[in-house]
Amino acid sequence: MAYNIGPARAADSYLDHEAVIEAAEKADADAIHPGYGFLAENAEFADTVEATEGVTWVGPSSESMEQAGEKTKARTIMQEADVPIVPGTTDPVDSVEEVQEFGDEYGYPVAIKAEGGGGGRGMKIVRDPEEAEEQLETAEREGEAYFDNDSVYLERFLDNPRHIEVQILADEHGNVRHLGERDCSLQRRQQKVVEEGPSPALTDELREEIGEAARRGADAADYYNAGTFEFLVEDDPDREADELIGTDADFYFLEVNTRIQVEHCVTEELTGIDIVKWQLRVAAGEELTFFQDDVELEGHAIEFRVNAENAADDFAPATGGELETYDPPGGIGVRVDDAPRQGDDLVTDYDSMIAKLIVHGADREECIARSKRALAEYDIEGIPTIVPFHRLMLDDEEFVGGTHTTKYLDEELDRERVEEAQKRWGAGEAGDGTEDEVVEREFTVEVNGKRFQVNLEERAEMAANRPAPGSASAGGGGGSAGGSAGSGGGAGGGSPSVSAEGEVVNAEMQGTILGVDVAEGDAVESGDVICVLEAMKMENDIIAEVGGTVTEVAVEEGQSVDQGDPLVVLK
Repeated sequence: MAYNIGPARAADSYLDHEAVIEAAEKADADAIHPGYGFLAENAEFADTVEATEGVTWVGPSSESMEQAGEKTKARTIMQEADVPIVPGTTDPVDSVEEVQEFGDEYGYPVAIKAEGGGGGRGMKIVRDPEEAEEQLETAEREGEAYFDNDSVYLERFLDNPRHIEVQILADEHGNVRHLGERDCSLQRRQQKVVEEGPSPALTDELREEIGEAARRGADAADYYNAGTFEFLVEDDPDREADELIGTDADFYFLEVNTRIQVEHCVTEELTGIDIVKWQLRVAAGEELTFFQDDVELEGHAIEFRVNAENAADDFAPATGGELETYDPPGGIGVRVDDAPRQGDDLVTDYDSMIAKLIVHGADREECIARSKRALAEYDIEGIPTIVPFHRLMLDDEEFVGGTHTTKYLDEELDRERVEEAQKRWGAGEAGDGTEDEVVEREFTVEVNGKRFQVNLEERAEMAANRPAPGSASAGGGGGSAGGSAGSGGGAGGGSPSVSAEGEVVNAEMQGTILGVDVAEGDAVESGDVICVLEAMKMENDIIAEVGGTVTEVAVEEGQSVDQGDPLVVLK
């Protein structure tokens, strides 16, 4: 059964505590599993579920979540448990001066991180004092938007780290086990794209040290159920592929993810342990039936996030489309976790990930070879994906050698190679329609308080001649505007329109307005930020292409917009 908990905007649906619990009660569910997004790490929500009669929270206790999940409290606990931590604050910060004072003391760059965040969400990097104000405001805004918590803290940002995380399972009887580590160093803008285990860069001795540090931390936090303890390991930029990082290297506790993670599948393939099943068994009060010495990592596993993004266009998320072809690979050692099916429309309201491809082999060499075959057989047409990027990485010297760090994709990878991979292996978006092609359009209609999905069909030729949202004949867009009635609707309301004449700045993609940086009468220059648009859980600055004076603002904070909708008029 499916239950409508609100509109697409997360703040009005998936972040609405009461709406989620009400849906569970309607479904007569006896437990709530939060997954790995939205309220999964929200201690207040966990506490509300715990207080709901007849409903069990599948996760650590709300008290433990608050201790381990709130980043500043976790740092204090780790310090007391003799787990090394990156220099940073143990109390939240709320002023630009605090950020600048920290940078003066420990040096730049400085990471501003949302307390309730994870996976790079709500993290901003300050590289000099002048950036402090803007990045602080952005981190606070993302924390509030994604995690219902605008508190942030500071850390010294390491220049050349590997991202190593340890999977934890613990029960309510005091048993804590770690299930080995995953290497998540292949990232773009702090967002993981490939995860693997074991790490190709660590010695067994350092691997054990990090795993035991995670166990100590979990024990000190009275942690139970599944969780991930994340660490940064300082790497040597001159390290060769045949050299491993030993116990003389520094490693630091980063954060605890008090939930299951997207990449938990890697650990399941290595250990044979069903982590989600154990989440449910622990929530039911059961005791772990295996000891630490029973945990063995067999072979090597790699997970590829199949995101609806164009890696050649700075990983820009797709703004729509239909899965004209969707044929995932199979065979020995290949696992696909997905939901889409051929013919489905792409959902663009949330994260851009549409599937996960997990490949397991006897060793890393076999795993890479098997991954090449699986990715070549992954047939997706109608939307762009980063499958071509993944295929490129499997022949990339740095990745294959295991010498890449978290900054490799953002700072070192040759962009031309990514563009070539996209041209070579990318299926691209849907082709042009012909006269005989039929286009299906979806509408939501409300009758007597009930919502219905209505599908209408028209020939592609008619659809092509339809004015685009925000165009002059549709009430805005394209060069100049004038003559259309109405103004920007309320948050989450109807499509914006404009009446003033001038150059219209349009939405580049579907999303939600997080902030408007200009007002009527303001003078702007080419390159100035007009507003901030959230799409696929990422902030996008909307930039003025030309200078001028703002004559009309058609949107407001919290409003949903479609691609092409008018935002601001300049004259």
